[in-house]
Amino acid sequence: MEQLFSKLDELYDEIVEIRRHLHQNPELSFQEVETPKYVAAYHQALGHEVRTEVGGRGVVAVLKGGKPGKTVGLRADFDALPIQEENEVPYKSKVPGVMHACGHDGHTATLLGLAKALNSIKDDLEGTIVFIHQHAEEVSPGGAIAMIEDGCLDGVDVIYGTHLSSGVPVGTIVYGVGPVMAAADSFEITIQGRGGHGASPHQTKDAIVTASQLVMNLQQIVSRRVNPLSPAVVSVGSFVAENAFNVIADKAVLRGTVRTFNEEVRDFIEKEIETIVKGTCQTSESTYNYKYSRGYPALVNHKEDTEFVAEVAKGVPGVEQVVVGEPQMGGEDYAYYLQHVKGTFFFTGAEIPDREFTYPHHHPKFDIDERALVIAAKTLGAATLTFLEQNSNVKGEATTV
Repeated sequence: MEQLFSKLDELYDEIVEIRRHLHQNPELSFQEVETPKYVAAYHQALGHEVRTEVGGRGVVAVLKGGKPGKTVGLRADFDALPIQEENEVPYKSKVPGVMHACGHDGHTATLLGLAKALNSIKDDLEGTIVFIHQHAEEVSPGGAIAMIEDGCLDGVDVIYGTHLSSGVPVGTIVYGVGPVMAAADSFEITIQGRGGHGASPHQTKDAIVTASQLVMNLQQIVSRRVNPLSPAVVSVGSFVAENAFNVIADKAVLRGTVRTFNEEVRDFIEKEIETIVKGTCQTSESTYNYKYSRGYPALVNHKEDTEFVAEVAKGVPGVEQVVVGEPQMGGEDYAYYLQHVKGTFFFTGAEIPDREFTYPHHHPKFDIDERALVIAAKTLGAATLTFLEQNSNVKGEATTV
């Protein structure tokens, strides 16, 4: 363990350099070409077994220790977002309209640095480590499910992952047992009325008025129809009904998102939205088209593995506090991994101190304190080594859930 920590400290500058290279050269979900090449080449140079194009654009590298044992999976995502960066930093994105605004560049740099550090002590490792570099986390259906179908979890006994958090102080590890991130679904509702002249509303079926009523009616689902002890969100994020100023719209399109932790609540809201849409349209004699798309499921951490990592994290250099966090309504396709093998997903504080404002994830000025990269690597590494050591006398057999 001490060798690993020492090696990671030595690799700090290299890890930062990797992160900045990736930050300057971001690639959108399902369009990643150079990033997976870079990742694969790095592992190949270390002598790891490497598979490319896993599930499409993913990369899986395998490090076999000098002694037999269990298999640990470590995952990092590497896609960027369609956002124009507004940070004025030396490593600013070189790609117009694309930036790493969620920390995936840091996740990848963390895992590559950890891979190099673990490689340096491979003869003493009691087991196998699978590095899962995932594409397309930001866009449903995501890369995780395709990579799993392509065998990235074959033989994996446990999986660990972390997400850098710009709103949490450096030195803080945040964890949670059970549902920690929500299922993320979307919907689209098209209201079809009958347009006409703005001066003759009585001859029309105003789609804007109907859609406006619908936006308000949808608010009743969470506030009045879902048990208040079951967190849920229904948000309309887009309302489009373009027309000239003196024309009553014949069509309006609403798009939004639904976030839930409970599958029964998820099913209920999907049906309830249509019930409300149908009723609202009947009152205005309009028709509708309703499309509900299921995104990532809720991310549910396994109790034993989560508490294990939390306890290990307390002994990691640089970690000042390990705290239980509140569940988040954001979605994350790491959830799919936890449906197949046991494991956990935690958050590593990466807030930049003394900055005028802490910009959230997906913001044009999002950035991280790069000291968090090594803390994340040390925490993942410590969990990996401890797990392998504690299971050193157990034959490696995948544990499914």
